[in-house]
Amino acid sequence: MRWLPTLFAAESIPSAMITFVALLMFLQLGIGWEWSTLLCGLLSLPWVLKSFVREKVRRVGRFAIVLRIIEACIFGTLVASAFSFSTSTSWRIELIFITLLVLCMFCAWHELAARMYYERMLRPQEQRIYNAPKMFFSQASTVITYGAMIMVVGALEVFYHNRRHAITLSWSTAIYLLAGFYLLLFLYNFFVLRSPRVGDRHQSETLRSAVRAEVHVIDRILHKRHWLSIIACLFFYLLPQSLLFYTRVLFLYAPHSQSGLGCTLQWIGLAQGTVGVVAFSAALGFGYWLERQPRYYRFNKAAFLLMGISPLVYHAMTLWPPATLGWLCVATFVAQAAFGLGLNACFPFVRYISGERYRSTINYLYIPLVSLVMLPAIAASGWLVAHLGFHLFFALDVLLLVPSVIAAFYGTHLIAASSQVTSPYSHNNSDENEK
Repeated sequence: MRWLPTLFAAESIPSAMITFVALLMFLQLGIGWEWSTLLCGLLSLPWVLKSFVREKVRRVGRFAIVLRIIEACIFGTLVASAFSFSTSTSWRIELIFITLLVLCMFCAWHELAARMYYERMLRPQEQRIYNAPKMFFSQASTVITYGAMIMVVGALEVFYHNRRHAITLSWSTAIYLLAGFYLLLFLYNFFVLRSPRVGDRHQSETLRSAVRAEVHVIDRILHKRHWLSIIACLFFYLLPQSLLFYTRVLFLYAPHSQSGLGCTLQWIGLAQGTVGVVAFSAALGFGYWLERQPRYYRFNKAAFLLMGISPLVYHAMTLWPPATLGWLCVATFVAQAAFGLGLNACFPFVRYISGERYRSTINYLYIPLVSLVMLPAIAASGWLVAHLGFHLFFALDVLLLVPSVIAAFYGTHLIAASSQVTSPYSHNNSDENEK
C-alpha cells in the first residue's frame, strides 16, 4: 500500500489551502470581511456539484491514469496561483480567485477519482482495515498545510518587510514552496499507482448500468419521503457552525480596534491551524469510529448538544479575551473538538439523501449535501459580523443553538419514521455493488 499516504495527501493539501487558508489570503490582500467570506463560500461550489460529475468520472475509468493527469493539473494550477500573487495587474484579486476556483475543481475531481480508485484497489474487508490510516494521512496533511503554511507566510512577511510588496511576495513564495512539495508527491504517485483490480474498464456492462441508474438520482431523492424537510433540518442543525466557520478566523485576525484578538499569523497558524485542526481531526476520527459501533445512536443524540460548545467558546472569548497563546490554544482545541464530534452527527441525514455512496468519505465538509447547506451562511457570515460586531454576532450564534438542536432531533425523527417505508426508487448506491 505504498500509494495510500501520498494519494490522499495529494488530495488533502490543495483542498486544505482552499478551505482554510484562502480566507487569510483575501484578508491580507485588503478585501473586506464581506467579500472575503463570499468568495470563500463560492470556492466550495465544486464540492457542491460533485454529484453531477460523479458518474462522468466513473464512466472515464482508467483511474490511475486519470489521477496522474489531475495531479499534474493541480501542480500547474498551484504554480499559476503563486504567479498570480506576483502580478501587478489591477485584476490580481480576480485572477487569484479564478485560479483557486480552478484548483478546487481539480480537487473535487481528484477526490472522486481517488475514492473510486481506493474502493477498487481494496476489497470491502481490506477497506475496513485501511480506512483509519487513510483518514490519518489525510488529516495529517491538512494540519501540516494549514498550520505550517500560515506560519511560513508570517515568517516570510518578517523576512520581506523591507520589500515594497512584502505580503504578496510572501504568499507567492509560500505557494511556490507548496507547489514544489506537491511536485514530489505527483512524481511518487506517478510511479506507484497501478491499475485497479476491477471496475477500471469504462466499457463494462456493470458500469453502463450504473450510469443509467445515476440519470435518475434526482428522481430517487424527490421520491423520498420528507426529503425537503430533512435538508432543511440539516441546514438549521449546521447553521451555527456555518456562521462560525470563517468568522472565528476573522475574530482572531481582526485588530483590537475592531474588537478582535489581533493575533499574528504565527499565533493563528499554531492555535487555529495546528491545535484546532488536530482537535477537529481527532474528534472527527473518533466519531467516525463511533458511527460504526452498535450503540452509536446514543452518541448521535449527545453530539447534537456537543455541537453547541463552539459558539459558546467564541462568545466567551469576546467577554474574556485570552491573554496568552496557551489559553487561546485551549479554547480553540475545545471548540474544534466539539465541532468535529458534532459534524459526525449529520451523517444519518447524508445517508438518507445520498445512500451509502459517501461511506468512505474522509471529511464530511466535502460531501455535496453538507457543502450545499453550509454555503449560504458561510457566504453571508462576513456581512453579518461587519454589521453586528463580534460580540453581538457570537451572541446571535449562541441563540441559534435552540433551533439547531430542535431541527436535529426532528430530522432524526423523520428519518426513523421514513425508514419504515420502502420507496420504489430506493436501492443501494454503494460503489461495491456497482462493480
